[in-house]
Amino acid sequence: MSDPYAHGHHESVLRSHEWRTIANSAAHLEPLLRPGLSVLDVGAGPGTITVELAERVAPGEVVGVDASAEVVAKAAALAAARGVTNLSFRVGDAYRLDAPENAFDVVHVHQVLHHLSRPIDALREFRRVVRPDGVVSVREVDYEGTFWYPHSAGLDEWLDVYCRMHRGLGGEPASGRRLKAWARAAGFADITATASQWLFTTPEDRAWWGGMWADRALQSAFAEHALTQGVTDQDGLQRISDAWREWAADEDGWLVMPHAEVLARS
Repeated sequence: MSDPYAHGHHESVLRSHEWRTIANSAAHLEPLLRPGLSVLDVGAGPGTITVELAERVAPGEVVGVDASAEVVAKAAALAAARGVTNLSFRVGDAYRLDAPENAFDVVHVHQVLHHLSRPIDALREFRRVVRPDGVVSVREVDYEGTFWYPHSAGLDEWLDVYCRMHRGLGGEPASGRRLKAWARAAGFADITATASQWLFTTPEDRAWWGGMWADRALQSAFAEHALTQGVTDQDGLQRISDAWREWAADEDGWLVMPHAEVLARS
């Protein structure tokens, strides 16, 4: 794709992607999954959700698509390790999918549209490849709706830097609130809109999420883009990293990331 990926594929980023499952990231779609369905997973990443989709719909065929060849190879290795054989992965472009019209019963998309400069065009492409009686399932975070306790000037700085950096790349970090409107603009006539959240509050969750973002703030493409754009400097990145570790160590620490979901049909 021509659109840059705000996070990149540093180990700290993949650490969060590999945590994702149907239960914590696609529960809105789960009731519709049944054996025999064909599924396209756009933006499959390291494949943790994709493999579970393939297990749920077997013997139906599942295809995972991602823009990164390195991540596609990682996802294929996961499928092989799990012994999932009704699943293949390929490098692809969300705007120009390598699939004919009406090819899939389900198109699943998780955390992709907020990275795209033309999300409505991508949704039209998803609509093209789904069958007339099929469903396009999309879930998007709304970064600007993220909130936490206790107050942290460093995390305030993180959110400001992140949103400015992300918009500087052409994406929309507050995609969640726009998702239903985008689906309507793409021509979907039947849209079920829901919302869910990621909550991090236990000591284990705080240590994992806060530690992951403390590393990302200094080492991932987030840091590279923020520095290149002049959104912050190295001292600012260090403040953000330190703030994540301080939040993770606080017994009162609590953070919610809201997500919007749509099940869209033609």
